[in-house]
Amino acid sequence: MEEKRNLVLASGSPRRRELLTEAGYEFETAPADIDELHEEAMALEALTRHNAVEKARVVAVRRAEAVVLAADTLVAIGGVALTKPVDMAEARRMIGMLAGRTHEVVTAVAVVCAATGFEEVFTVETRVTFKALSEAEVEEYLGLINPLDKAGGYAAQEHGERIIERVEGSWTNVVGLPMEETAAALARAGVTGK
Repeated sequence: MEEKRNLVLASGSPRRRELLTEAGYEFETAPADIDELHEEAMALEALTRHNAVEKARVVAVRRAEAVVLAADTLVAIGGVALTKPVDMAEARRMIGMLAGRTHEVVTAVAVVCAATGFEEVFTVETRVTFKALSEAEVEEYLGLINPLDKAGGYAAQEHGERIIERVEGSWTNVVGLPMEETAAALARAGVTGK
């Protein structure tokens, strides 16, 4: 019989914790303390894959017996990546840029177990269309959330109905972790939820 492995989430994201908990996973959190790569010349998929793998490997070195899950999400519009805004003015600018347009949410997920040599990385892309928003609607939305810890300055699960018109693809990817694909990768690594 296969040994049951502990799951470690290499992230401090409350959204990722919530998604895993809702799916019935038992896990610990051990955020990876790395300087994420922000290379504008790199394709979004390559950039998010690089960051997710680095986070997972850093934690896997310390927790060799565990299955380590890491992810990296970027929001992009017109090929330009939007990271976490540095202040409210930048959050306002980002939401204004997204208003009335369709953008991509790209998440790379890495699942690593040093003890078994298991390593899998994949990316999921979801298209999100924002409603046309007035300046007053943008201000009202930003008053309801903390945009500074969110790529693109918004949270789909927090009053998203005020700003999002349509989501094409994985909803949980927009929240922070594409759960269907993540659950399949974790199962291949020997970890299951409910």
